[in-house]
Amino acid sequence: MKLDANNVQEYLDKVPEERQMAFNKLRQTIIDNLPSRFAEDFSYGYIGFNVPHSLYPAGYHCTPEKPLPFTGIASQKNFIGLYHMGIYANPELLEWFISEYPKHCKHKLDMGKSCIRLKKMNEIPYESIGELMQRMTVDEWIDLYEATTKAFYE
Repeated sequence: MKLDANNVQEYLDKVPEERQMAFNKLRQTIIDNLPSRFAEDFSYGYIGFNVPHSLYPAGYHCTPEKPLPFTGIASQKNFIGLYHMGIYANPELLEWFISEYPKHCKHKLDMGKSCIRLKKMNEIPYESIGELMQRMTVDEWIDLYEATTKAFYE
């Protein structure tokens, strides 16, 4: 389910009512815990937290006119998606999150490469998501992004 929006506020206004509270709390958890210099914007059809062009002029290698994505949230058909590129690119961070998740949720972690599918609105592990956000700075993300992208294309 893609929400037809052009900016963050329009997107927030179109999140289904039954998800509004959880979605807004998740967004605020990210904002409260994200290291400085990441910037919230609307890109790729959802709310993103990215490295601005002022810090990383090269942008995202696939679409250089867009800022370098780091994490994002989207209201999907059957879940809220939390997309975190750091857990995709850093196996240690992924391992930490996988081991931390069961401490905060009764149900099994449902996850793709960078997508954490949050299906139960009353069991979102806000505390561990907040900690996940704190575990990578802008500079660490840029370094990891460059190292993994360069290795991929060599």
